[in-house]
Amino acid sequence: MVKRRVAALIAVLVTGSLVTGAPQPRAEAAEPGGTAAPAGPAAGLGVDLDTVTIPELQDRMDDGSLTSSALTRAYLHRIKTVDPKINAVLRTDPTALRQAAASDARHRRGDPLGPLDGIPVLLKDNVNTRGLPTTAGSLALAGSPPDADAALVTRLREAGAVILGKTNLSEWANFRSTKPTSGWSAVGGQTRNPYVLDRNPCGSSSGSAAALAASLSQVAIGTETDGSVVCPAGMNGVAGLKPSLGVVSGDGVVPISAEQDTAGPMARNVTDVALTLAALSGDGTRHGLSPAGTDEARRNGGLRGKRIGLWRLPELGPEVDALMTRTAAKLRAAGAQVVEVTPPYQKRIAELEFPALLSEFHRDIDAYLATRKGPRDLAGLIEFTRSHPAEQTCFPGQELFEQALAAPPTTDPKYRAMRAELKDLSRRSIDETLAAHRLDAIAAPTNPPAWTTDCARGDNDVIPSSTPAAVAGYPSLSVPAGSVGELPVGVLLTAGNHQDGKLLSLGAAVEHRLDAWKAPRYLPTIGGGGGR
Repeated sequence: MVKRRVAALIAVLVTGSLVTGAPQPRAEAAEPGGTAAPAGPAAGLGVDLDTVTIPELQDRMDDGSLTSSALTRAYLHRIKTVDPKINAVLRTDPTALRQAAASDARHRRGDPLGPLDGIPVLLKDNVNTRGLPTTAGSLALAGSPPDADAALVTRLREAGAVILGKTNLSEWANFRSTKPTSGWSAVGGQTRNPYVLDRNPCGSSSGSAAALAASLSQVAIGTETDGSVVCPAGMNGVAGLKPSLGVVSGDGVVPISAEQDTAGPMARNVTDVALTLAALSGDGTRHGLSPAGTDEARRNGGLRGKRIGLWRLPELGPEVDALMTRTAAKLRAAGAQVVEVTPPYQKRIAELEFPALLSEFHRDIDAYLATRKGPRDLAGLIEFTRSHPAEQTCFPGQELFEQALAAPPTTDPKYRAMRAELKDLSRRSIDETLAAHRLDAIAAPTNPPAWTTDCARGDNDVIPSSTPAAVAGYPSLSVPAGSVGELPVGVLLTAGNHQDGKLLSLGAAVEHRLDAWKAPRYLPTIGGGGGR
């Protein structure tokens, strides 16, 4: 069957063993005070929603012991009972159970559409979804829903996925205020980190990552310009892939910059990330999603013989640095060679990136707003934000909007030279580092421990590890590395252009070796406020 062929392809791609590559069983998430999270319909599924993988779900659907309808009801129940603690899901799709019933009919006929058929998916609320509001977190877009699905939503529907609902995000993907608070939007309020509720979930795909940590969906879709898939994944203890630029269509996604924006899959394990990417890309054998070369890695134990460059980033604090030391030791014990590296050109890349994004945002948001009801361009959006006090309750200003309005157009020769230099230096920073040390990937901490959410202060998020791949358009993958106290920290793996498949294979091996996931406990607070 189609499902089996695709699943077999991705099984080889990821680990060669979908079961052994999956996270190990873990305890049920606990409520504040130590009680278990409500089980509800999940209790009768015969699967642990925290640990189950898509292939395991499909096996159960094949033998008739599980239906998509039952799975969807279980996730809807968890959203109803658990999400009030974290405020990650803006709305559920009223057609979700109808979609699930259609999937059950296909499974009964023996004709599923692929490994995502019947699998519930949450979408970040900057992804156009017909019939559902798509707001980017702003009241400016809270009126009529989009007329059509984003291209990636069309892909998901063609793969049989159940669109479960929309997740909260940092308003305008954190590109409005110079003092933002990740996970806050005027539409949805503040999303909280499931591990410690007064800590931040990181942005801007904060709702998608927090929802996955709380097991409110099997997979979720985030978007990234620089760090907005991988940082929430790291800070909420899940896996998240920023694909190579162009692997996933950006058509119908609220933009910041066409030069860097991409949607990406997020899940509780790399297996599910890989399967979702295959659906989003439309072809599991394109864009480096090939099993070629992974057989040898599997025979050699996954990590044996792999060369990984460790970029330490001591500015994230001594506790994170100590965790990276322990991570390197575990990878070496599994047969990997780990060498320390420092990718070049980072200071110049940091100087150039933000001015380029300002020009690109003005161009790209004007084009998007022209397709929606509401403000028709950036100038109209600035006026809307100024005249609606609810837009200013946590993001105090719109300095980035105003700077973008005044930025040079993308036809300006100085802008063009700036973007060309950015692309060259960011790609060289990765390519030269990989070549000089004969590396399979560069590893770095994805995030610091989550800082305390504080609208008055804003984010505490100087996190440079995502920037090289984000600016270059190369793939990066965050997997759980461990925790600092109660707070998860990810390890970010970066590879060469369109090496998404090889990166997923390596990431699955790293995930399996580190075995770092632990269930969130929804603690109200812990000692220490800064997260550094």
